Amino acid sequence: MEPGNETQPSEFLLLGFSEDPALQPLIFGIFLSMYLVTISGNLLITLAILSDSHLHTPMYFFLANLSLVDVGFTSTTVPKMLVNIQTQSRAISYAGCLTQMFFFTFFTGLDDFLLTVMAYDRFVAICHPLHYTVIMHPRLCVQLVVVSVCISTLHSLLQSFMVLRLSFCANLEIPHFFCELNQVVHSACSDTFINDVVIYFAAVLLGGGPLSGILYSYSKILSSIRTISSAQGKYKAFSTCASHLSVVSLFYGTCLGVYFSSAITRNPHSTAMASVMYTVVTPMLNPFIYSLRNTDMKKALKRVWGGKMVSGKLIMG
Repeated sequence: MEPGNETQPSEFLLLGFSEDPALQPLIFGIFLSMYLVTISGNLLITLAILSDSHLHTPMYFFLANLSLVDVGFTSTTVPKMLVNIQTQSRAISYAGCLTQMFFFTFFTGLDDFLLTVMAYDRFVAICHPLHYTVIMHPRLCVQLVVVSVCISTLHSLLQSFMVLRLSFCANLEIPHFFCELNQVVHSACSDTFINDVVIYFAAVLLGGGPLSGILYSYSKILSSIRTISSAQGKYKAFSTCASHLSVVSLFYGTCLGVYFSSAITRNPHSTAMASVMYTVVTPMLNPFIYSLRNTDMKKALKRVWGGKMVSGKLIMG
C-alpha cells in the first residue's frame, strides 16, 4: 500500500454483534441489565466488606479489590456500546479507542494478578495456618496490590505505545463491540510483526506466569488437604477455596475459550460473542459465587441490606 493512503484515523467503527436494526433494542436491554447487575453486585460486596469488621482480613481485602476491578473492567466497554446503540452510531474516536484499549488491558491484567494473589493467600491459610497472621500481614497485602497495579499499568502503557507507532488506513472497521488490542493492531496498514511479538510475549509472561502460580498453589493445597484425617476437616479446608477456584476456572476458561475459538473459526463476530463471557458475564457472576457459598458474606450483606431498610423507614417516618 502506498504511504499516501495511510493516515492517522480520526475514528474507528465498532461493528458490534449485529447490524440488524431490529435486534438493537434486544441487545441494548440484555447488556444494560447485565451491566446494572454487575455494578450493583460488586459494589454491594465491597460495601459489605468495608462495613463489617469481621471481614477485615486479607482474603476479603483482596476480594474487595477484585470487585472494584470488575466494576472498572465492565465499565470500560459496556457503557460505550450502550451509547452507540442508543445514538445509532458505531463511531469511537481514535483517542477514545486507545483509552478504552489501555484501561481494558489494565483491568484484565489486574484481574489476573489479584486472582493469583488470592490463590497465594489460600495457600498460606491452608498449608501454613499457624504462620498465616505473620505472613499475610496488612502491609504485605497492600504491597501485593500495589505491585499488581504497577505491573498492569506498565504493561498497558507498553501496548498503547506500540499501537501509537502503527499507521492506519481510512474507514477502519473493528468487528468487535470494543477496541480490543489484537483487533486494533490487525486493523493497521503498517507492519505489525513487532506488535504481535510483544502481545504474545506479554500473554505468555503475564498470563502464563500467574496461571502457573495459581496451579502451583492449588497443587500444594490439595496435598495438604489429603493429609487431613477427618472428612469434616477436609470439607472445611476445601470450602474456603471453592469460591476462588470457581472464579479462576470461569475467568481462565472463558479467556482460553475466546483464544481457541478465534484461532479455529477465524470469525470475528464469533470471537466478539465469546468475549462477552469474560468481559461481562464473569464480572457479573463473581458476586454471586462469593456470596452464595460464604456464610460470613451472607451475614454482612444482610447487615448492609438491613441497615438500608432501617434508614429508609427512618426517612419515611
